[in-house]
Amino acid sequence: MITAFVLIKTDASRIPETAEEISAIEGISEVYSVTGEWDLIAVARVSRHEDLADVIADRLSKVPAVVHTTTHIAFRAYSQHDLDAAFSLGFEQ
Repeated sequence: MITAFVLIKTDASRIPETAEEISAIEGISEVYSVTGEWDLIAVARVSRHEDLADVIADRLSKVPAVVHTTTHIAFRAYSQHDLDAAFSLGFEQ
């Protein structure tokens, strides 16, 4: 699985609608509205690098209110939350 984080600048008057439209794209697992320089951050998860071009360049970047994107591809994930969840499957806390 290849994970990419897409930082997105949008038309500020259409942030919620843009987030909804982006979240409906196959290959986008999550979309967050955020503070700071960017308006949204989308998480893309695909099987092949070639699929990133379809999801990000061909679809996400063409959403009408998207003004600019920058993409960061993840090398490795580090998450204590994920490890804890994996080892607690089937156990009540």
